Amino acid sequence: MAAAAVALSGRDRFRKAGGSGDRIPGGVRHQREGAGPPGLVGESRMPRVRVTRRLHFSAAHRLHRPDWPEERNQAVFGDCANPNWHGHNYEVDVTVEGEVDPETGFVLDLKVLRDAVERHVLADVDHRNLNTEVPWLSGTNPTTENVAVAMWHRIVDHLPDAVELVRITLWETPRNYVEYDGR
Repeated sequence: MAAAAVALSGRDRFRKAGGSGDRIPGGVRHQREGAGPPGLVGESRMPRVRVTRRLHFSAAHRLHRPDWPEERNQAVFGDCANPNWHGHNYEVDVTVEGEVDPETGFVLDLKVLRDAVERHVLADVDHRNLNTEVPWLSGTNPTTENVAVAMWHRIVDHLPDAVELVRITLWETPRNYVEYDGR
């Protein structure tokens, strides 16, 4: 009979897996053909899984409060307050959660997630000035925190009902990022 490898949790690593599985040192159980998908045999509900799609965009901005004197903007925002702008190559991770579809094995086809983010966020921000060219950021100081929150609101209502938006992670640089979970 054909077998498929299934990873076991740490505590089950050397336990004999019940049902149709055989114990194998190192934490892999082989399931016999026809035994059903791993982790789903006898379960009435499909597992909930989180999936993430990472997308990229480039944009310019200036961190600045017009109600503050220039000296205070410089003191608080430093080089980011440059009146001639500065730019970043951003990465945005969009994480959704839902039940695994028993027919496809997907929580969500990642093309659907990509298309929603591209249509409702990236089309507006890629190669744009976040201060002056993005209507849904108008009047907002475009810090990474504020942009992540605004992205959430742009995406959340454009996803299929079967999934829940659980996190936006916005990377301003390879070392600096923010996470927003809708709270």
